This record gives sequence, C-alpha cells and structure tokens, in this order.
Amino acid sequence: MKVLHHPDRADIQLTSVLYALSDPIRIRLVATLCKMGEGSCGSIDLPIVKSTLSHHTRTLREAGIVRTRIQGTQRLLSIRHEDLEARFPGLLDTVLQAYESSTGEVAVYPLP
Repeated sequence: MKVLHHPDRADIQLTSVLYALSDPIRIRLVATLCKMGEGSCGSIDLPIVKSTLSHHTRTLREAGIVRTRIQGTQRLLSIRHEDLEARFPGLLDTVLQAYESSTGEVAVYPLP
C-alpha cells in the first residue's frame, strides 16, 4: 500500500496553505470537514467526480491542512487544527469565517 505524505508541522508553508484554500471546492471541503470532524471521502457531498475529489484531497493533504487516515478500504479525512493553529494562529478560523460570510453557509467549527 502506498504511504501518504503528510508534512511535519514545521514544514507546513503559508503559501501552500493559502494556495490550497484558494480553490472553491477545496475550501468547501475544508468547511464540510470542520462540521463533520472526520469523514470518509464517500460521505462528503460535493458536485465533483471521484477522481477530482482525490486530486483536491491530495492538494489539501500535501499542504498540511488535512490528515488522511486509512482504515480498511476507507480513507478518513480530518482537519489538522492543532498543527495549523500552532503554525499560523487564527488563519484557518479567519479564512473559514470569510468563506461563511461570502456563501451564507453556517459553519460550526469543533474545538480541536
């Protein structure tokens, strides 16, 4: 089985995080995961095909925003709240609040 790369906390770069969050599908995916806590790729309702979802989750994982945990045949995604807050305090909350205000979606962000 292929080993998935997750950058160490110290290796998470601001430019990579901002790039990953700049795509509307990826920011929607992050907002959805914040509401869910942890979810499988199949449980996330997005208007994209499976291969595109895989591309977006890989981009988020390699930027250090999400962690992918393999359990059997499922890949479970969760937000790396603690790592992001340690590297860039308040960044994720600010970006998600801006997303919420621009879309009108009500987001609930669980405490890490």
